[in-house]
Amino acid sequence: MTTTAEQIQEKPVMAPNDKNLDNPLPGQFNSTQLNVVTTLDVANTVASKSIDGRAFLMDNSPHSKGKGTPQLQTICKQGQVLNWLIYCLDMDQRQDKTWPPMARIVNIVFLDEGGEEVLGTQVCSDLKIYGGPDEIRSPYTPSYYYWAGMVRPDLEPGIYKYRLVYELDADGGGMKHYFQLSEPSLRVLPYDFVPQHPHKD
Repeated sequence: MTTTAEQIQEKPVMAPNDKNLDNPLPGQFNSTQLNVVTTLDVANTVASKSIDGRAFLMDNSPHSKGKGTPQLQTICKQGQVLNWLIYCLDMDQRQDKTWPPMARIVNIVFLDEGGEEVLGTQVCSDLKIYGGPDEIRSPYTPSYYYWAGMVRPDLEPGIYKYRLVYELDADGGGMKHYFQLSEPSLRVLPYDFVPQHPHKD
């Protein structure tokens, strides 16, 4: 038996959820991996000591909301794999052979409705860092650094807020800088969700 949008129930820890989806996930299978990408202006974030207006989130999930903003709401299904990646605006080697400062995601924390309590592995299983060394820049710098996790197959459908914690290098070395975004969220649908198309006369 499939699940319709009207049958989606909310958990107390979730944000309010609008159930009126217009054909979500068209042509998307549960096996499709979703990429949530942060594009970050590292230099200006460090210089201004603020991430506001300097981080932009996108994903490859159809009908996600808030694309290109920190308020990205990714539509996904139970059991689906998500990857969180980061792209720095300035990544090319400079003329003096030095490299611009880089950034990385150092933590992903799922929150309750108040934005405080941590839900932990209740939302995503095997949530951890992946990546290999970048021998051109440094043997200690991952060349493809990202987080990945699978939405728990038994997770109750609804909206789950989360916090992204970023670590930014200082230009020329020195103390690292830390910033966070607490506005993104996942909208989890049942694995067998089938869009209900209105009958056309």
